[in-house]
Amino acid sequence: MKFVENVKPDVTSDIVYMMCPMHLLKLEEQMKELEQGQILEIMTDYDGALEDIPAWCRKTGNEFLGMEDSADFYKFYIKKSAR
Repeated sequence: MKFVENVKPDVTSDIVYMMCPMHLLKLEEQMKELEQGQILEIMTDYDGALEDIPAWCRKTGNEFLGMEDSADFYKFYIKKSAR
């Protein structure tokens, strides 16, 4: 897993405490709103996101920049690709 610090997101989506598959549904919904090159920060406490979000990025061609891990939740950073 790629860890990052001080990424400046254009949009933040807080889905902490939401059940699966909200992390992927919200991710897809938010990415449609972004312009190419903008960065989305997804905050979630769902452990499955550790595998699901990087896999979603590979599948859709968006760039997985990395994540931050805090005591209560994870922050994932995804950059919208050209598609």
